[in-house]
Amino acid sequence: MRTRLIKTDGLVQQVLEDGPDQANAPLVLLIHGFPELGISWRAQVEALAQAGYRVAAPDMRGYGGTEKPSGADAYAILHLVGDMVDLVRALGAETCVVVGHDWGAPVAWHCALLRPDVFRAVAGLSVPFQPRRIKGPPTAAMAAISKRAGLGDLYINRFQAPDAHRALEADTATTLRKLFWAYDGATPANRRSTGFMPEGVALLDAIGDNATLPPWLSPDHFDDYVQAFEKGGFDGPLNWYRALDLNWALTAFVQDQKIAQPALFVVGEDDPVRHYAGGHEAGLKDWVPNLIRSVVVPGAGHWIQQERADAVNGLLLAFLNGL
Repeated sequence: MRTRLIKTDGLVQQVLEDGPDQANAPLVLLIHGFPELGISWRAQVEALAQAGYRVAAPDMRGYGGTEKPSGADAYAILHLVGDMVDLVRALGAETCVVVGHDWGAPVAWHCALLRPDVFRAVAGLSVPFQPRRIKGPPTAAMAAISKRAGLGDLYINRFQAPDAHRALEADTATTLRKLFWAYDGATPANRRSTGFMPEGVALLDAIGDNATLPPWLSPDHFDDYVQAFEKGGFDGPLNWYRALDLNWALTAFVQDQKIAQPALFVVGEDDPVRHYAGGHEAGLKDWVPNLIRSVVVPGAGHWIQQERADAVNGLLLAFLNGL
């Protein structure tokens, strides 16, 4: 594996890559989520490259070694998809298969939705495709649902505050340790985060101070994350959340459009994200009619490609080889 900087039309992107040098080798793009980096895909980069695929896992806009524009407007879904289209071109390919985890999954789904000529197949990990609501922007709806159900505040709504990143930056190592632990399948069920917090209780305060590193996360690997977020901060990553209502406003032109490409969905059985996104799993095939497989991995939590690397590698390779 090698890491390099690639200048695309509007962004300098840091990319972890491996695989054959031949230009005609099929390209697979791996898109990470929050709070992760391209290195979260190390096991998949290695496995897919050994199977003959060219693989690229970028640090996404606002993360790690990639440029970090200011302002939430710079993190709209059209920019995020555009970054991936530019990256495919910069890598010398015309088409690719796109795979996304967590926030990377909505980006991957929208890559397939908006540019089917470039993205010939799509896999989403942890987060199913969520079609655009016809009743209005999402953040107000999420807040209303949480209030009616007496669940407290969803962290996504808390992240809308323009200074929300500062609490995460006060102690980067503690922030990352708590977030990785709270969403991991090995953490006891009654200690995992649900994503909701009582009113007046901060996100990090809702997670126990005795949080430890998950079994898959070595101290050296964890230090890679800590160094990257200490340097780059959390403002850019949180801007992805702050652009949610803008995304709704920008995507009316794809209202009711379906994803036609071959697709794969994988989720951990114990992924806390299912508390607030899992409702879209049941109807996924209605919006992705060529969904080849939808797999629930027993005992896995949110960080599925790292928690269950062998299982995810096998699922991805079976999907890719069947295209």
